[in-house]
Amino acid sequence: MTALFALATSLLWGLADFGGGLLTRRMPALTVVVVSQTIAAAVLGAIVVATGGWSEAGPRLWFALAAGLIGPVALLSFYQALALGPMGVVSPLATLSVAVPIGAGLFLGERPGLVQVAGILVAVAGVVLAGGPQLRGAPVQRKAILLTLVAALGFGTVFALIAEASTTVTGLFLALFVQRAANVAGGGAALYVALRRGAPALPAEGLPWHSLPALAFVGLADVAANGTYAIAARHGPVTVAAVLASLYPVVTALAARGFLSERLRAVQAAGAGLALVGTVLLASG
Repeated sequence: MTALFALATSLLWGLADFGGGLLTRRMPALTVVVVSQTIAAAVLGAIVVATGGWSEAGPRLWFALAAGLIGPVALLSFYQALALGPMGVVSPLATLSVAVPIGAGLFLGERPGLVQVAGILVAVAGVVLAGGPQLRGAPVQRKAILLTLVAALGFGTVFALIAEASTTVTGLFLALFVQRAANVAGGGAALYVALRRGAPALPAEGLPWHSLPALAFVGLADVAANGTYAIAARHGPVTVAAVLASLYPVVTALAARGFLSERLRAVQAAGAGLALVGTVLLASG
């Protein structure tokens, strides 16, 4: 079950990141974050009301609140990096996020077996190669690297926090709602400050209404990924769940190949194969 839900997390995050990266090329990254997360928060609020999730309120929601405040910073940094730099810079470095939950799992006493350790190493190496590393170059690429490292630290911290935010399914809905509400509050405050400083909130032609379905997909896929990861981490070792969930750059690269006709380089194809081998080792261990 851990492997299944963690792989679902990778699929959802990979598609959400691909969509978010495309949207950020047409409108400011902060607007993409705020609008997509607002839609997700509205849907989650309705689910919480329908399931009676308010009864699950408790101290664990502080983890969800913290994850919600950190999330917008990570998302904004990641979307800006996707807009500035090639996926070969952004995707491989984003996998460093896995270090935070793995470290938390080891600190809490988890000790993966030798097969799982091998799977972790092979899978992480495969994901890095699947992004097609491109670390030479121009100032814009260095800025993309810095933004991606900030995003990786933020994503990894959110991984660790959301796994501790609930113990039941209805509690998970409430925790995700609190997380998204905090995302909207933090992102909205940042957007207000940006507007006061003269930064545009929308493209020159105004809000592209035809992009609302895509914005909704990005927000809902992102929140669903948080949910599947929380379930994966609760039913199995965090070290395994975190590594399998970190395979999302492979999905992003494959989506770029399928929808944008971007050709996979030999190193990317080899990385995807290694990621698959690592997945099998983790699942069998």
